[in-house]
Amino acid sequence: MLKEQILKFYQNLEIDEKLLPEKVRVMNPYQEDNPEVERLLQEYYSKFYSDNNPRGLILGINPGRLGAGQTGIPFTDTPALREHCQMETEIETRETSSEFVYKVVQSYGGAQAFFGDWFIGAACPLGFLHFNEKGNWINWNYYDQEELYQAVKGFMIEQLRIQAELCGSPAKAVVWGTGKNYKYLKALNKEAQIFEELIPLEHPRYVMQYKRKQLDEYLSKFLAVLRP
Repeated sequence: MLKEQILKFYQNLEIDEKLLPEKVRVMNPYQEDNPEVERLLQEYYSKFYSDNNPRGLILGINPGRLGAGQTGIPFTDTPALREHCQMETEIETRETSSEFVYKVVQSYGGAQAFFGDWFIGAACPLGFLHFNEKGNWINWNYYDQEELYQAVKGFMIEQLRIQAELCGSPAKAVVWGTGKNYKYLKALNKEAQIFEELIPLEHPRYVMQYKRKQLDEYLSKFLAVLRP
């Protein structure tokens, strides 16, 4: 069943931190001692992926601290779990990206309809933290540092192949992030030849931060691409 393949995928994610640049560490919510994340993953993927049907693939960037870094589920914070997935949790976190994603989910027809057609993954399914000059650990995207990108490039290609296989090897994938995420994924895909086409859409965080007044316009744009 698809849910079992997805859970196995997350359980097996691992990067050797010795390969990473100084002041960068891996954020891996799947292998840390966190029984609540494990429970949420089981419930979520059992709820929406207990079948063997193919899915379209959406690729975000990498997990951030306030979304998947807390819940383990891409672009899904606590309010989204409760309101749209009917799931309770002791975790309390809120992510701007999740708010827009679940507006798309709701407009699509709800969580069962959306996740019956789509799987949300990531260019790099593990996240990173960077120790900055102020002495704080901050979110760090795989493309924020060339040394980091080169260190995880092989890992990313391997995980892109696996995510494509999970979804039934679709010819196309949707990329969230029309800037660097699309640029880097396009180059990776040219090298690895995984997808025939990558379709870029604005990153949900960008929409919420800079285009909030045009939400309806962006909802329509996303739905035009995502509706089969």
